Amino acid sequence: MSSKKSVLIVDDHPLFREGLKSIIAGDRHFVVAGEAGDARNGYTMANKIRPDVVLVDISLPDESGMQLTRRIRKALPSTRVMIISMHSKIDYIVEAFQAGATGYVVKDSAASRLIQGLHAVTGGEYFLDSSISHEVVERLMKSPVREARVSDSDYGRLTPREQEIMRMLAEGIAKTEIADRLCISVKTVENHRSNIMKKLDLHSTMDLVRYAAKLGLIDVDLWKE
Repeated sequence: MSSKKSVLIVDDHPLFREGLKSIIAGDRHFVVAGEAGDARNGYTMANKIRPDVVLVDISLPDESGMQLTRRIRKALPSTRVMIISMHSKIDYIVEAFQAGATGYVVKDSAASRLIQGLHAVTGGEYFLDSSISHEVVERLMKSPVREARVSDSDYGRLTPREQEIMRMLAEGIAKTEIADRLCISVKTVENHRSNIMKKLDLHSTMDLVRYAAKLGLIDVDLWKE
């Protein structure tokens, strides 16, 4: 019987997934048991293979990695989740651990830190990428648990297409470009936007941006007030 720990990778970039698989293949203690490019398939696979660890990107096409982390931890309490993200900002890190993650690695240092992190989280420890500053760690330890600001259930009321359009709108992509990308009319995009705003009780584009940022769907620093 193999003693290798199973790993599921959930990231929407195929080349990055290949890189992670290559790194993991180099360590005899771990094996990649599956991979997914979005949260829906990631959650389905997690429940099917029940891996020891799930590597989750924060920014996924259909929902945030934070939400996926919460769902996995609720369904599979013994499965560890380690966030692999391009973000090293305190808000993302705090929310990741509060969502139930036990590890956080910045993508730029994944090649050197990933295996170390996997050993830590499967050993029952927390792991925070050492490329993240000591100041961030100190703030993380002192940060109180935030009160709920955004209801995941509200976001879950959006259809997959509405979630897709919401993310693009929050990223500042013009309605005409959204229409071109999705092969739909601008009027359809406008209708979707109206439905999104109504379902989420939002009243302006900036409200939409803040909402998306709080869910971890976008980096709010891309925008300026």
